[in-house]
Amino acid sequence: MPKAYLILLVAVVFETIGTAALQASQQFTKPIPSIIVVIGYGLAFYMMALTLKVLPVGITYAVWSGLGIISISIIAYFAFGQKLDLAAILGMGLIVAGILVINLFSKTAVH
Repeated sequence: MPKAYLILLVAVVFETIGTAALQASQQFTKPIPSIIVVIGYGLAFYMMALTLKVLPVGITYAVWSGLGIISISIIAYFAFGQKLDLAAILGMGLIVAGILVINLFSKTAVH
């Protein structure tokens, strides 16, 4: 895995932490989760900016969005009891398929 994708993966992890903390902050009324939101998003955007030195913005954002959606959906299920119906799961499967197509077959993606 090229270094840019590893950095992007770390960005997605920080973004997912920030998003989970956003839910836990209860509209910024809880200080600790609110601080985690700011730090998580700050680090996520910094790491994503680093990937933009190497990867095109469209590819970066496609991977960022897709992995973020899947990650936060899994966390939301376990941490907040938010269930997904079959249509949501199938839609997310299509997102994953799109990410795979981009990364396996696109000449735009850096390999």
